[in-house]
Amino acid sequence: MYNVEVPEVQADLAQLLCRVLSGEEVIISQAGTPIARIVPITDRSLPRVPGLDRGRVEIAPDFDAPLPEDILNDFLGSADKLE
Repeated sequence: MYNVEVPEVQADLAQLLCRVLSGEEVIISQAGTPIARIVPITDRSLPRVPGLDRGRVEIAPDFDAPLPEDILNDFLGSADKLE
């Protein structure tokens, strides 16, 4: 971890970003009080594995059937909009 005051950030941002790119955390302080932290971005996404939720989700047989008129009216606001 590297601590730096705001004036140094303003003077040499490129050097600080090099530290971050090498994996170091940079703490920016103002008058001795930490106000920000710059950390490297890490890719935490895991590869997707097909079939992990197999058997955990059930789709109703009428999933893609038209909505009943009363529910459709709730979405559209009134029966006038259906025509």
